[in-house]
Order: sequence, then C-alpha cells, then structure tokens
Amino acid sequence: MSDEMSAPGTDDQRLRALMASYQAGCFEAFDELYGLVAPRVRRYLSSQIRDASRAEDVLQETFLQLHRARRSYDPAYPLMPWVMAIARHCWLMELRRARRRPVADEDVAAHEPPVRGEAEGFADAADLDHALGILPAAQRQALLAHHQWGLSFEEIGERLGIAEAAAKLRSSRGVRRLREILSRR
Repeated sequence: MSDEMSAPGTDDQRLRALMASYQAGCFEAFDELYGLVAPRVRRYLSSQIRDASRAEDVLQETFLQLHRARRSYDPAYPLMPWVMAIARHCWLMELRRARRRPVADEDVAAHEPPVRGEAEGFADAADLDHALGILPAAQRQALLAHHQWGLSFEEIGERLGIAEAAAKLRSSRGVRRLREILSRR
C-alpha cells in the first residue's frame, strides 16, 4: 500500500473518487476500486462464513449488487460503510438461502438408485425417440409440451393457437399411439 493511501482520510477520499469515476462510466476505476475494497470485504465475509468458497461467492455477489446499486451511492458519504452494508445484506441472504436448502446427511452420489423389476420392460431412449418420430407432429408437440415441459393444456392451446380441449385430445391420442408403437418393439 502506498504512503498516500495510508494517510488518514486519503484512503476514503481515494475510494470516493474511484466510485464517482465508476458511476460516470470509467470501468478502469472499478478494477482499482475492487483491488482496494475486496480484501476488506473478504476479511469480513471470512469472519462470518467459514467455508472459503462460499465466502468468495458472497464476495462476488456483493460486487454484483454494488454494480447494480452504483447509481444510488452518494460520493458525499464514505464508501466503505455503504459497501459493507451491501456485503452484510448479501451474507444474510446467503444465510437465508442456506436454511432453505436441504443438506444431505450422506453422500447421495455414492448410492445406487434402486431399479424396479419391471424396469427392463421400459423403453430405452432410442426406442422412445424413434416412436416419437413416428407420431404426427401435432400429437408429438402437445405430448411433449405437457409431459416433458410441464405446460398446462391451457398454455399449450395458447402456444399452438388451439382450444384447451384440442390440446388435451392431441396429447391423449399421442400417448395412446406412443404406447401402441412401443408395445410392438
């Protein structure tokens, strides 16, 4: 750190000037600002979040939010309290997100999924692709839109320019025809 940056008040003035330049569209100022501010924010986040990769993710989220809110910063006030408030908000959002996200007690990737006995009778992907190719386009569209993409029949009707009942009928006929084709394999 240079002598000019270590003098009291100079650091704050430099940060304010960099932020004002960044607000004016000078993205080079952001690079310098990031270099000066990120270590401080990283230290704060590391004291709150023990997982270094999560702390780094929250640091990046902090700077993303800083970028989005850059126009709301007033250079008449110190920059670091504003940045630290954003960092704290991002940290709290990460805490909320972590509470909602379930954590597996065991490594689920190590377990083999159970296979039902009748699974051998299920069509493989190549057979299914072939059977879908045989279906009339209207039936295939409705069937895939409902069963693959999860659209309601009302949404399918709107997208295809048909009535909801027609979308149901196309999908139903497509499923029936698909079963017939696959049963003959």
